[in-house]
Amino acid sequence: MNNIQATKIVERAANLPLYLHAYAFHLNMRMEKILPEDLLDIASQQQLKGVKIHVMDGESQSLRHASDERLKNFAEKSRQLGLDIHIETSASDARTIDEAVRIALKSGATSVRFYPRYEGTLSAVMEMIAKDIQYIKAKYQHSGLTFTLEQHEDLQSHELVKLVRQADFPQLSLLFDFANMINANEEPLDALAVMGSEVTQVHIKDALITHEGEGRGHTACISGAGELPFKELLLQLICLGEDIPQVTAFGLEEEVDYYAPAFRFTHEDINPWIPLRQMSETPLPTSGIEERLNKEIDDAMNQIMYVRNILGDLHKEAVNILRR
Repeated sequence: MNNIQATKIVERAANLPLYLHAYAFHLNMRMEKILPEDLLDIASQQQLKGVKIHVMDGESQSLRHASDERLKNFAEKSRQLGLDIHIETSASDARTIDEAVRIALKSGATSVRFYPRYEGTLSAVMEMIAKDIQYIKAKYQHSGLTFTLEQHEDLQSHELVKLVRQADFPQLSLLFDFANMINANEEPLDALAVMGSEVTQVHIKDALITHEGEGRGHTACISGAGELPFKELLLQLICLGEDIPQVTAFGLEEEVDYYAPAFRFTHEDINPWIPLRQMSETPLPTSGIEERLNKEIDDAMNQIMYVRNILGDLHKEAVNILRR
């Protein structure tokens, strides 16, 4: 940490915009034990800035299936609790985006996250994504929403930066996930160095790396038990932006046992085949379900504490540097 970084840490770390992420409660939401409205209560209790929630979180009780009245009440509850809402979806085609934007606007959200799921050669996939982005730009640039494209395991950092810069779409930026670049055969800090100028939102998690031929997958784990440069990533991300913080939302996405395979490889073709991928999902246990659901809640709460402890450590280190 240098003096410039230390100054930013002192100014920013104590009030970092931490968001509760629904995936930290994925299994409980699959079983409908925790519903979207419950996430607002948890975020408020933990004194977080907001909630990141997928349109499908909560199954039959998800926001996708909510009536206009329920979405209005959800928006009102979030306002009363002083919480910001971000809506997430898992594709980039027009129908998927239209649904997410409808829910976002009716639920009082400020931002929509998406990621593409196309199969084909890299060049063909890039072309399809670029067309999707232009659709979003043409229809929703003036909706009041911002949009983030998440780096989600198959595209590499320079490809994502190219998509954003070519779009000429000021409301679009990148969402940086702590582990997803592993599957695209990149290192976390290297990926951040490439993507950094376009990143405005983050998913915080930890993971163990699995070596798969000339590629790598990852299995998410309890924060602090993985192989990612967790503390250094937080430091670098907090310090993005000169006069004001560039990253405006850090999602606490503890997702223990989530697995994603390798998608990109060391000696792949210049125009590699990108396989079709399914939506992210963690399998439900075949036994001991109640115990696992309770552990998931404990893991999510522990991640909040773990991240706050690291922020406290960074602040102490920064103060010591500035006192020299």
